Parts: sequence; structure tokens; C-alpha cells
Amino acid sequence: DQIRYSIPEELAKNSIVGNLARDLGLSVQNLPTRKLRVSAEKDYFTVNPESGDLLVGDRIDREQVCGKQPQCVLEFDIVAEKPLNIFHVAVILQDVNDNAPLFKQSEVDLNIGESTRPGKAFPLDPALDLDAGSNSLQKYYLTDNEYFEVTEKETPDGRKYPELILKRFLDREEHNFHQLVLTAVDGGDPPRSGTTQIRIQVTDINDNPPMFSQDVFSVTLREDVPPGFSVLQVTATDQDEGVNAEITYAFHNVDEQVERIFNLDKRTGEITTKDNLDFETAKSYTLNVEAKDPGDLASHCSIQVKILDENDCVPEVIVTSVFTPLPEDSPLGTVIALIKTRDRDSGENGDVYCHVLGNEGFVLKSSSKNYYKLVTDRTLDREAIPEYNVTIVAADRGKPPLSSNVIITLHISDVNDNAPVFHQASYLVHVAENNPPGTSIAQVSASDPDLGSNGLISYSIIASDLEPRALSSFVSVNQDSGVVFAQRAFDHEQLRSFQLTLQARDHGSPTLSANVSMRVLVGDRNDHHHHHHHH
Repeated sequence: DQIRYSIPEELAKNSIVGNLARDLGLSVQNLPTRKLRVSAEKDYFTVNPESGDLLVGDRIDREQVCGKQPQCVLEFDIVAEKPLNIFHVAVILQDVNDNAPLFKQSEVDLNIGESTRPGKAFPLDPALDLDAGSNSLQKYYLTDNEYFEVTEKETPDGRKYPELILKRFLDREEHNFHQLVLTAVDGGDPPRSGTTQIRIQVTDINDNPPMFSQDVFSVTLREDVPPGFSVLQVTATDQDEGVNAEITYAFHNVDEQVERIFNLDKRTGEITTKDNLDFETAKSYTLNVEAKDPGDLASHCSIQVKILDENDCVPEVIVTSVFTPLPEDSPLGTVIALIKTRDRDSGENGDVYCHVLGNEGFVLKSSSKNYYKLVTDRTLDREAIPEYNVTIVAADRGKPPLSSNVIITLHISDVNDNAPVFHQASYLVHVAENNPPGTSIAQVSASDPDLGSNGLISYSIIASDLEPRALSSFVSVNQDSGVVFAQRAFDHEQLRSFQLTLQARDHGSPTLSANVSMRVLVGDRNDHHHHHHHH
């Protein structure tokens, strides 16, 4: 028969397992001759030859001997001599809770997307406890938290492992990292435990739109800023991370003028001018900007850009009508021209005033907004000044002012305001007697500074001390040249001298004229002195 003993594992060397001699029915006196000894492959046990006690040969580790087997029995034989005999012995090795549950890794790293649905399970490696039965692993515990719990599962072959279960949706923006402690406990008395750290990184889903710091921005720009001028940098922030927070900026819902004049860096959000601004074209712009992440989540802001007027427009003078030529007898205050001014700047930069350069005898009278009349301010005389170049200067009230000018050429038209004037106050003519008929005896000449027919002169004889009927047979005058002709030979005996009145008349309307007197002396043809004296 088998003799059975039961001992806990890990007893000290030479601990007594039981008294073999007594249990085999051997008397102590016989022991020296029987020479009890253990026959086994491993020397777990020895026998005390004096007392017959079965002793532990060396510390025994159940886990080393039997591993995970629930029953651990060491079987061996006891040999006795004189007479030779063999006894069978079985020692049951009882488990002691000398092993704590142990996790393979002290830290477990998990990445869990924030879109993961509650109820999802994440299997974990079990903790191992080499002890058997109730001393081996019994239960898992997880740090108290609102997002995860742990349950025990079994593989088809009966091995237990823990599973992490998600209880509710994660929110990376609120909490992007969770650190939990998983504890494994065995059933010993007292129980032993092991832990592992579970580190959970919450990975991002794109669930946040980019946000601008404000909805509306206001910027004021001088209209003379150069292209490339930085207007404003808009920035949107996105609580997502990584690629989900990569924001691109674009103009949104803007008219093509905005795209033509402003540039938006789609990565940095910087807005710069790309063309020259012009207050006169547009006094303000509205730039709507959209910030978008890769998931097409977007938000918007608008930038009000106000353009400030610079004095960059030169005032213009437009002559709308000129009344030319101008009669020289025009009364003072006659309107000569209508003038309009224009300046596209605003405020003082566009406020224009005009004046006449120099003192030409013309003045500007303000007529209505932006209109002036150019009027005469002195009497005119074509014969003195036939043409004027009037310079009109328009200046705005900017600082510094801008100005421009226009020259109006005025022609003065003639009025018959000059009578002919004879070049001599009177004429004295000597004619030899017996002159041949048709001889030119004199030429009168008058001048008239008027123009055209107003200055065109005709000559005539209007009076004489000759008898009216005789006059035409004595002399005539060429109406154009003023040459006076003798119509017949004058006879000194019968005629000594005569008087004529000549008239120079212009062709104006009304016509003007002047008269001059001419005395004709008829001389002695031979012109001998004694003749003369004789006569």
C-alpha cells in the first residue's frame, strides 16, 4: 500500500514530513539494520536513519515541480534491507500563495478614436499567477472612472483574460489622455495582486470647425499704399489636432473686384494688396473669408476695409462753351465762356476754386456748383489787342494742393468804330497850265484800322468852288486809289486856282467818313520869270 503525506510547498530543509518507521510498523531498534533510504530521481526527501523521520531534502517549489496542475503529488519508493523491502510513498504538495498575479507589461498603450461607440471592447493581456486553485488569479479591478470598465472573458480553451469596455463617448477636446490602473487579485489569504498602467491616447476625429477670434474686422487703408501692402492677418483656431486642424483660408462670396485687388495667403491667412487702390473707384470693400479644415468644416468672418482719400486727382477744367469771336464793343460783364470744374477726390481734396491768371481784363464769376462764367471786366479794342490767351487755373484745397490750367483763346471781332483819317490835314497842288487831259495831278490817302469792309475806303469829291456842272469836266478822283485826274487842260489866263473838298468813306454799316480840302494852283507853262512878272 501507498503511504500518503501532505505538506505545504516551500518548507525549510530538514522539516519533518512524517515518521516513516512508525507508519511502516518498524521498531526503532531495528532501524540501524534496515538502512531505510529514498529511491527517487530527484532528492526531494531524505530519511533520518536514527529516528526514521521523512525529512524535506531541500526547499520544494510546487510551481516548479507541477506548474499549473491543480494536484501536485511527488511519488517515490523507500527501500529497506534485511529483509529487502520496497514501500511506495506519495507526498501531496499543497499550494502556498507565494506568487502574485503578474502582468507581462507594466504599461499598456492604447489609441482609441473619439468616434468609437460605447460598448466597444478592447481585449487585454491577462495577468499570470503561477499558484493553483484559489491562490491563483480571481478578479480584475480598474481605477474608478466614467469612461471605462473591465470585465473578465474566457478563451475557448478556458483561459481567462480581461477586456476593457468603453462606457461612453470620448471627447478629445475635453480630455485627450486617460491613465488607468488595472489590478489583478488572487484568492489567497491574504490575497496578492499585480498591476499594469493602461495609457489611453484619444485620437482625433474632425468634429470641430475652425473658429475666428471675431466675426467682423475693420481696417482703414490709405488709397496710396503700394501693392503687396499687408492689410491684416486673420487666424482661425481649430481644437482638433494634426491634419484635422490644418486650416486653409479662402475668399468666400466676394465680388471679382476684391479678388483683383486683394490677395489672401491660403496657409497663413495674411491679406495683402495686389493692385493699387483707388478711393475714387471704391471707398470700401467687404472681404469675406472662409477658414476650412480637411473635413470641410468651415467658419467665416468678414473684413470691412475702408479706403482713405488721398489728394491724388488733379482738378480738371472743362470749357463747355466759348462765345468767340467777341465783338470789340461788348459791354462790361459780357459772358465769354462757361467753365466747369471736376475733381474726383472727396472733401477738401476735391474742393476746387478757379481764378484767371494775370490781369487780362477778364474775371470768373461763380455760377452754380462747379460752374463759372468768364466775363469781360474792361472795354475791348480790337485795334489794340485783337486776341487774348486767357489762362484759367483750377486748384483744389488739398494739402498740398493740386492744380491744372486751361488756356482759352479769344478772338476779338471788328466793329466799325474808326473813321478813315487823311494822312494830311490839307493838300496844296500845283498844276502847270495847258496840261494834257487825263493827267494825274495828285493823290490823297486816308487810312482806317478797322477790318474788312469797315476799313475799306472809297474816295470822292463832294464839293468845289467850281460851278457844280463844271466840276466834273475839270477833275475826277479814282475812288479806290485816291488819284486825282485833270479832265482837261487848264488855261492859266482864264483860271488861276480852285478849291476841292474830298471825302474818304469806309464801307462799314453805318459808314464813317472824313473830309479834306485841296487847293489847286494853275501855273504858267513857260514859267519864264519875266513872263511871270509881266503878268
